[in-house]
Amino acid sequence: MALTMTDVDRFESSRPRLEAIAYRLLGSASEAEDAVQETYLRWQGTDTDRIEVPEAWLTKVLTNLCLNQLTSARARRETYVGEWLPEPLLAGDPMLGPADSAERRESVSYAVLALLERLTPSERAVYVLREAFDYPHREIAGILDLTEAASQQIFHRAKKHVAEGRARAEVDEAAARRIIEEFLAAATSGRTEPLVRLLTEDAVAVGDGGGKVPARARAFEGAVAVATFMRGLFKPGPAQRALAGGPVDLYVTSANGGPALVAVVAGRVFGVMCLEITDEGIAAFRNQVNPDKLERATRQWAATDHGTPLLRLF
Repeated sequence: MALTMTDVDRFESSRPRLEAIAYRLLGSASEAEDAVQETYLRWQGTDTDRIEVPEAWLTKVLTNLCLNQLTSARARRETYVGEWLPEPLLAGDPMLGPADSAERRESVSYAVLALLERLTPSERAVYVLREAFDYPHREIAGILDLTEAASQQIFHRAKKHVAEGRARAEVDEAAARRIIEEFLAAATSGRTEPLVRLLTEDAVAVGDGGGKVPARARAFEGAVAVATFMRGLFKPGPAQRALAGGPVDLYVTSANGGPALVAVVAGRVFGVMCLEITDEGIAAFRNQVNPDKLERATRQWAATDHGTPLLRLF
């Protein structure tokens, strides 16, 4: 069915919101784009004159497409090589969506996206729609074919799970940058002790190479183990040079609204390391090096001015 220009404009005005919802639900920008495109095809194939509230209709279709995707993704991730981490989005990416409240900023943080992987698909959908986009439970119930009471119960359960994984307060942007600079100085010193002092006792380091870039199958846990790993990671050597394929420029920036190190090789984003920095120290390093999950970041990087690197390795 051919769409009128009004129908097309109506969908395009909703696209940024739909992409932001889909990204939070799926943790993947490319899969979010596919889900939004499939939603457009459904919109194109329906009688739009009979849809009373287009925004609600589009949100319902998109959310249910994402729920189907999440269900199949769980099966795929059982055979994924190594740890699975979300696709990071660099500062300024429109898919990050609204950031006008603490809840909305928190909902797209890399740490929270990783935590959302522990939720069931329905828990994740209710949490995202309520916490990130402030949908009332009455509308969420209509989108997911639930009762309003069930939506409220699912939300409280999901929020509790997320809160349990986010028990410590994070520091502000200026303090985070200072700690990152101290971390890089310690990591390149060749000594473990300065690194240990910057970490929380239960610090973790996780890497996602997707089987295409070497990354440990299990997370490093504990300050000493993480510090030892980081000392080796930042130590120049033939293995690191061969892996990177050239000199690595490190930039301090923001990804998913939080502090991050971006590793760039010849203009290509080679890795994005998202740091979870709390008032107790660095609690987590989540390092995305799967090239399939860095294509959008590379395009975003090329389109923005990022100044000079803080450090060049190898």
